[in-house]
Amino acid sequence: MKQLYIKRLHPNAILPTRATEGSAGFDLYAYTKQEITLMPGEVVQVNTKIALEIDDPHYAAFIYARSGLASKFGIIPANCVGVIDSDYRGEILICLTNLQTKPFLIRHGDRIAQMIIAPVALPQLCEVEQLNPTERGTGGFGSTGLSSQGKQ
Repeated sequence: MKQLYIKRLHPNAILPTRATEGSAGFDLYAYTKQEITLMPGEVVQVNTKIALEIDDPHYAAFIYARSGLASKFGIIPANCVGVIDSDYRGEILICLTNLQTKPFLIRHGDRIAQMIIAPVALPQLCEVEQLNPTERGTGGFGSTGLSSQGKQ
């Protein structure tokens, strides 16, 4: 995929940007007519007033937290990672939540999330009676050992 088509849904919308040449993600910007106060524990939907056209079904856009907002202010996407399918043409909306104990202000033009375009595997699903065995088997959470703080 060499091009990503972007449409402004309002003339004052800010197109996604990469902060540096090495940035994997595109910063997404808030579009708001007035400040939004994100209270502790609250979830708000923030407009971007942009839409995308991903012209290859083997790609999707993924919305992640901006590391500075998450680590310094506890502001993260409410769904942890948003997925924008290749056939979606509506506005990119970012649902944010505040994990801290203080309100957080969102203003027009604030960088609120980052978008990464990545390939998506679309295998044919095949129902089977049994799965091939492995050494781990059905061992789930903690089955391969705990962190240095654990006892396993």
